[in-house]
Amino acid sequence: MPFLAKDLDTYRRDERLGHRLLTPEERVKLLKPYLPSPPSRSKSRSRTASSAAKAREEKKTRLGVRRFLRRQYHIFVFALIHIFFSVYIRFRQAYHAVANRIYSVYYHHHRTPELIRRDVKGLRRLPKHLSVILTLEDQRRSGAGLERLLNEVADVAAWCASAGIPQLSIYETTGILKGYLKETHDAVSQKLDFYFGSSYPSVSLRAPHMPPLDSTAPPTRTSHSSRTTSSSSSSSSDDDEEGPRKHISIVLISAEDGRDSMVDLTKTLAEMSQRKKLNTADITQELVDAELTESVMSEPDLLILFSPHVELAGYPPWQIRLTEIFHVKDNQGVGYQVFYRGLRKFAEAQMRKGR
Repeated sequence: MPFLAKDLDTYRRDERLGHRLLTPEERVKLLKPYLPSPPSRSKSRSRTASSAAKAREEKKTRLGVRRFLRRQYHIFVFALIHIFFSVYIRFRQAYHAVANRIYSVYYHHHRTPELIRRDVKGLRRLPKHLSVILTLEDQRRSGAGLERLLNEVADVAAWCASAGIPQLSIYETTGILKGYLKETHDAVSQKLDFYFGSSYPSVSLRAPHMPPLDSTAPPTRTSHSSRTTSSSSSSSSDDDEEGPRKHISIVLISAEDGRDSMVDLTKTLAEMSQRKKLNTADITQELVDAELTESVMSEPDLLILFSPHVELAGYPPWQIRLTEIFHVKDNQGVGYQVFYRGLRKFAEAQMRKGR
């Protein structure tokens, strides 16, 4: 709206006099008709909201694109790493499979004790106590899985008897072998008979907290046929050098013989100490070691794993404090080549015992 001539003249005269002609209220009253009307609050709010929503939409669009690109980049990196390690693992498995096959052909025992003794003859030392970990393939604990497990136990026992290892402990986590002591003993005896003929070594089979099973060696066709089990187990050093040992002791252990046995022993010692039947100062490492050795087994010199990687599966921890552990990468199944390579590695190891 244009200024009226009268109002314009009044405003200019007030300005020339330094705004002394009109009061501030009169000036506001003079200019008010010519000022634009202020915008309504609803329109202002709607404009502000629409502009903010538009800004958020633009920001969301930018973030969505960035997030999409970042996700695609992560998927690409993951796929690249997965492909690389898949190829590496396949090549590694193929390499170890070929190497194990070559070992199994070159060091095949042909179920002949003489060949096994020839293999271990050049080794600097042999373990007095060997332990192995076997796995029950059939989780139903019956059928072919159990039969295969019994056959593996018999094979390892025959290899130990042929190599002159007097004590063997077999760990199977479920403890199913403890329920088949007689069948396990028969399987081992039959396998030794197949290896050695009528002069196979005697076998003693036991499990913790269970009565043992013993068998005497049948009479041989040599001049030593009158020997009993006790005499064969204490044979002379000359006989040990010329032939296999005449007795092998086998212990069957499971997961319940590990931490559970240590917990039970701890409770027993604590109760005896509370009842003043045992002095606290008498509870030493030697006492615990003696009790666990008597109730479970002694510490093995060598533990052989037939699994593709190191997995103790609850093996008694106290008994393997200073035990040498051996396994072959990507190995599948129980094989003589793993058994022999474990013995050879044990013979080359330096026993520093923590020093």
